[in-house]
Amino acid sequence: MKATKEMVSRVPHSVGTAVVTRHDGRLAVGRLGALCEQLKELNSQGYEVVLVTSGAVGLGRQRLRYRKLVNSSLADLQNPQVELDGKGCAAVGQNSLMALYDTLFSQLDVTSSQHLVKDSDFRNDSFREQLSETVKSLLALKVIPVFNENDAVSTRRTPYEDSSGIFWDNDSLAGLLAMEVKADLLVLLSDVEGLYSGPPSDPNSKLIHTYIKEKHQAEITFGDKSRLGRGGMTAKVDAAVCAASSGIPVVITSGYATDNIIKLLQGKPVGTLFHKDAHLWTSVNEVDAREMAVAARECSRRLQAMSSEDRRKLLLDVADALEANESLIMAENEADVAAAKADGYEKALISRLALKPGKIAGLAKSIRVLADMEEPISRIAKRTELADGLILEKTSCPLGVLLIVFESRLDALGQIASLAIRTGNGLLLKGGKEARRSNAILHKIITSAIPDSVGDKLIGLVASREDIPDLLKLDDVIDLVIPRGSNSLVSQIKNSTKIPVLGHADGVCHVYIDKSANPDMAKKIVRDAKIDYPAACNTMETLLVHQDLSNNDFLKELLAELRREGVTLYGGPRASSLLNLPRAQSLHREYSSLACTVEFVDDVGAAIDHIHQHGSSHTDCIVTEDHEVAEMFLHRVDSAAVFHNASTRFCDGARFGLGAEVGVSTSRVHARGPVGVEGLLTTRWILRGSGQVVDGDQGVTYSHKDLPLQTQI
Repeated sequence: MKATKEMVSRVPHSVGTAVVTRHDGRLAVGRLGALCEQLKELNSQGYEVVLVTSGAVGLGRQRLRYRKLVNSSLADLQNPQVELDGKGCAAVGQNSLMALYDTLFSQLDVTSSQHLVKDSDFRNDSFREQLSETVKSLLALKVIPVFNENDAVSTRRTPYEDSSGIFWDNDSLAGLLAMEVKADLLVLLSDVEGLYSGPPSDPNSKLIHTYIKEKHQAEITFGDKSRLGRGGMTAKVDAAVCAASSGIPVVITSGYATDNIIKLLQGKPVGTLFHKDAHLWTSVNEVDAREMAVAARECSRRLQAMSSEDRRKLLLDVADALEANESLIMAENEADVAAAKADGYEKALISRLALKPGKIAGLAKSIRVLADMEEPISRIAKRTELADGLILEKTSCPLGVLLIVFESRLDALGQIASLAIRTGNGLLLKGGKEARRSNAILHKIITSAIPDSVGDKLIGLVASREDIPDLLKLDDVIDLVIPRGSNSLVSQIKNSTKIPVLGHADGVCHVYIDKSANPDMAKKIVRDAKIDYPAACNTMETLLVHQDLSNNDFLKELLAELRREGVTLYGGPRASSLLNLPRAQSLHREYSSLACTVEFVDDVGAAIDHIHQHGSSHTDCIVTEDHEVAEMFLHRVDSAAVFHNASTRFCDGARFGLGAEVGVSTSRVHARGPVGVEGLLTTRWILRGSGQVVDGDQGVTYSHKDLPLQTQI
């Protein structure tokens, strides 16, 4: 549910005792201040805000305990302490709680009103009607009504034990008020992010983003009740289910965060949503993140057990299936492109999203190349005789389970899936929502070619973005994450997981034209590097030019040709002045479109320094006829791919003869550059003996002799 202002205007909030108070029972003034600031912001935006607060009993207990301690003699303190009466605590705490709310709201130039109600009041129809009218009139005046159950005069035996009546705590009171005033959304604030599948302290518990009664009611294990309040999460869930069943959406989220309420009403996924139609949005039998990852691992082990020829045939079947269903794939892709245009997506993204003519045929061809490659699994890299009759082998093996998160790159799904099959890895895929139809049909076609002996769960398609945080926690079952997308996507994933991440955040590629460059060659390379596919990560984003060429006719002609092709030129500090170009906002800029930065440098050393300072370690190229200068550039530029007299567009798995790629890595660990088959493999050691034991190394004579390699399939 996207909670925009057009959909939501009247929003009651219930704040739990654990949010209002600290662990010692004192008021959490900082949290309450942040809460009041958020409510003030909503109030100023035209939302009608009602606040139901807890905390009076806990606060009163803390104050009365202090007062009792001050007035006690030493003898009194040595006697067993009698628990304070909850009703008395409520009477004392209510005064302090409301005084604080009044002060905080007054400082924010917001008027609040106090309403103490008890269960028996709501048995009177006249009271309910009058209450509703009063609240509506206050909301019309932009007043924030603050409600609390009047525990001091409650007719229940004790506010902690008696759950009878129309409402039984402040969460159920909030639900009741939401129904009375016909609220558009109810927000229940807790001390945790939302509803978890088990106690939040349990590392195996996961946040439930959308509560489905039919699925979750029997699965959830609740922890302890609130440390100071009445019911904790159990009470919140009961209140949420009751309100949601009456048609009022409810979100349980953390009151500790300083901006969760604002994020929620901006439509961002926050907390746990309860909605009467939730069961229609998600399959009750939907496989969760862990089950999906575990299933992929089990299927990958069955895939590894297949013969090399059977794995080869599987890839050929995938290629045939893609070509046979090309028209269906194109139709779904056209629907995605049309929807993206209607939603106002950027041209660069739409360009990456659209499948060009011949793309499916090219994908099928690359898969067949993979199928015909040498068997990568169990390839022996080293054989050593450790001692007589004791042979050690270092062999290649799959990494395990890969999680690939990618944005609007349709060929990525087919390439990655085929690489996973070739290397015996399990695979989880999460594509961008803009490519939902295309990804779904590609996944369906590819998995339909996988035999039952392996299982189609070898390749899982993650349907919801909400599953990604859960997947990123599964470092025990997912072995590698490869993000393919924007800088923000890659950075967010790197900061959110303990699983190794392989990839690059930016593709700021350079072409440096040296003073000895062949002009015609330089023009050809620059045009191709920028124009061939501007949205690719290996396209040229910065053109560096030797200063001696600043007044050369060749440079003027090159820039004129780029402009004729629709390229927008920006200048660095020197080029913007000398060439009268608009100043580039940053020298580290990935345009992913028909635009680039131009800058002058003194020599090849300055070009190398510029690339190291402003580049992204992806792909960089020099155009020169000076062999010594070229070698200096090739050996000193610290990038994943460094070229001499060749377009940066060659940095691609298929063009490198890898068959396909899962992406380009700029990391310096495991794999670098286009990552193909070898980048998805690791090694293990196999030792073959005949009864040898270590026994303090007394009975073994080590030879450590290298042996000829022999392939084990």
